[in-house]
Amino acid sequence: MKKYFITGLLIWVPLVITLWVLDLVVGLMDRSLLLLPREWQTEAVWGFHVPGLGVALTLAVVFVTGVFAANFIGERLLKVWDTVLNRIPVVATVYSSVKQVSDTLLSDSGQAFRKALLVPYPHRDSYTIAFLTGKPGGDVLNHLQGEYVSVYVPTTPNPTSGFFLMMKSSDVVELDMSVDEALKYIISMGVVTPGDKSPQSKEPARLPNPES
Repeated sequence: MKKYFITGLLIWVPLVITLWVLDLVVGLMDRSLLLLPREWQTEAVWGFHVPGLGVALTLAVVFVTGVFAANFIGERLLKVWDTVLNRIPVVATVYSSVKQVSDTLLSDSGQAFRKALLVPYPHRDSYTIAFLTGKPGGDVLNHLQGEYVSVYVPTTPNPTSGFFLMMKSSDVVELDMSVDEALKYIISMGVVTPGDKSPQSKEPARLPNPES
């Protein structure tokens, strides 16, 4: 009896959570239809709401914005837009911070969250998975001796919360694991183990000594 119940949970829980997340995302993106004039909205045109139409509108707006921003005129207008927003009190602080983070994470040339690492945390005898976010900068460099890297240590099972740490480069190990595989490993609390890509004859990589 217990075996069948658990088997049923293993089938339904992932499906229900997936549908719930999709419903939240679609519902949020559908709200973009509210930006249209009332006479253009689906309730006024067809007499009922069409779920998912806002998703198509949102994707279209994002795509068109990207196409427009990729040309010379679009780049000039974006610079003017950034200048205006950066001169508005309060708005400038929030906008510039969010823009710097989004440019770092989403830019093809950026290295943030491009590599999965094995780092000693929370003490030298235990290890966890982290993501490379860059290198320390500013006045921080004046107080660090040696080469350091900036890493983000996500929590389990919610990787959107975590800790920002600066660690010695010699104390971290770059993993032969994609970011997606590492995230699955973290979210599953180690249950979903990524496949071993190393040859059977290859000796396991030795972890660096945090005290060195």
